Amino acid sequence: MPELPEVETARRGLLPHVAGRRVGHVRLRRPDLRWPIPREVDALLPGQRIDAIRRRAKYLLLDTAAGSALLHLGMSGSLRVLPEDTPVRAHDHVDIGLEGVDGAPDRVLRFNDPRRFGCLLWQAPGEVHPLLAGLGPEPLSDDFDGDYLFSRSRGRAAPVKTFLMDQAVVVGVGNIYAAEALFMAGISPLRPAGKVSRARYVALAEAVKAILAHAIARGGTTLRDFLSPDGVPGYFEQELLAYGRGGAPCPRCGRPMRQALVGQRASVWCGHCQR
Repeated sequence: MPELPEVETARRGLLPHVAGRRVGHVRLRRPDLRWPIPREVDALLPGQRIDAIRRRAKYLLLDTAAGSALLHLGMSGSLRVLPEDTPVRAHDHVDIGLEGVDGAPDRVLRFNDPRRFGCLLWQAPGEVHPLLAGLGPEPLSDDFDGDYLFSRSRGRAAPVKTFLMDQAVVVGVGNIYAAEALFMAGISPLRPAGKVSRARYVALAEAVKAILAHAIARGGTTLRDFLSPDGVPGYFEQELLAYGRGGAPCPRCGRPMRQALVGQRASVWCGHCQR
């Protein structure tokens, strides 16, 4: 599943092509994706100007005066800005027509989702969609730091990796980036969250921020079908030090990396360097 850097890469790539454009039409080729597409999408979105495209956790929001279209890419969804006459491919489920500005031609924002685990929903003005309610802070924001993690972790017996991936604690730190951050901070993913010191949580929060920022700069991680909006795969995968390297030599000490399921997710760590 695309993680936060992939979604942020998509947002940044779409921004200059979408923000400020007026929606000419919405074409739904099916009535549902993961969930039914609410009627507000094709009833209220046409005629509206897209004022901004935001990201919250792994969701994208197209903001208009009438409300926000809420998108999730699911397992393999993609968004492309294309000429309006681009032939429709299999699994092209939604078109959002974008009127041209300053002589630019009309375009279409096309949502392709082979597995249909993505979604297109609606958030009314002044409201927070239930899927976004109760989410933790953004990991790159000032609200997320070591003191925050230390405070939230007190009394927690769950493994620190499971704690870090809890979307109510902090959003968008998925399996790949949790593994990389724990390796950078030298913390075993098996250690109970409540047994990690404040100083080590400071190091972990800094590692999360550094790794996510670097992954965004490099275009995210190439995962299965993910491509950035211009069709170019991400490149951060080449730099992974822990994730997917079970049995390989540790980049620091050379000992074989260990692998096990932690919270039903494949986890890799160094038993010598991570405590």
